[in-house]
Amino acid sequence: MLEIEFCDVSKVYNPGLFKPRVRAVSELCLDVIQGEVFGLIGPNGAGKSTTIRLLLGLLRPDVGKILYRGRTSEIRSIQGELGYLPETPYLYDHLTLEELLAFCGRVSGLSPAIVAQRGVRLMDRLAIIDARRRPLRTFSKGMLQRAGICFALLHDPSLIVLDEPMSGLDPVGRKMVFDLLTDLKQRGKTIFFCSHILSDVERLCDRIGIMNRGRLLQIVGRESFVSKGRDMLHLEVERLDELQNRTLRPFVTALDDECSSTIVSFPATDLPRVADKVQSMGVKVLGSRNERLSLEDLFMLTVKAD
Repeated sequence: MLEIEFCDVSKVYNPGLFKPRVRAVSELCLDVIQGEVFGLIGPNGAGKSTTIRLLLGLLRPDVGKILYRGRTSEIRSIQGELGYLPETPYLYDHLTLEELLAFCGRVSGLSPAIVAQRGVRLMDRLAIIDARRRPLRTFSKGMLQRAGICFALLHDPSLIVLDEPMSGLDPVGRKMVFDLLTDLKQRGKTIFFCSHILSDVERLCDRIGIMNRGRLLQIVGRESFVSKGRDMLHLEVERLDELQNRTLRPFVTALDDECSSTIVSFPATDLPRVADKVQSMGVKVLGSRNERLSLEDLFMLTVKAD
């Protein structure tokens, strides 16, 4: 079942008198399946945050429509099932974290007992429970980010929208948030998020959309990150002379000369045999790599081609 559908959605900003209009999103067609994790990536100014604001009803599209579970109803109809974390969450800095979550619970119609139970679980999971009675103005950026995640998840939403959820987090905080999102994914929650940390997107997402200049260029799945030749290995060795080239060629699939080195390609299962041969020839190995195409590689190729 489709959770979200963008149907030819466009949004243009008018920055002011005598300034050219900015097309933030152009003819966006995108769907998110219920229970999947969908990541949206792109360079700065690609239209990612505008897409999220359109999804949340904070902006209205100039053209097109957005469907929620096949209906064109207003965002108000699913607000109780929606959790949102903005890129820079604004939290009432005079409140403590406990007071913030109590406020969130009242607005969401939760009982104090449920708020207390879920709040403790989330704060403990994100390692900020010891700071629950401190004013938010005393929190670091990373702690505020984790507090914002608690705020977004307190009412146990089924659709979670996150704009740069790892922003400002140290490696420990990133690991906590990543593990939490993994658990939410396993519980069947639908997660839609933007991030510049491509390694996290690659590990977490079922599908990924690549945007640039307001247009959706490509949607890729996990299988796109690994090429068909992933069982091949490549050794970079010092530049082979003609005799060494002829000697090694029967043992490998390909030999490619570069400026000051030679790339030796062969099936991974032949590594012991090839390594012995290279060593017996006295050839120095400079490095190695496999045939894996990372999300970063795919992202750069797609954006540069646009």
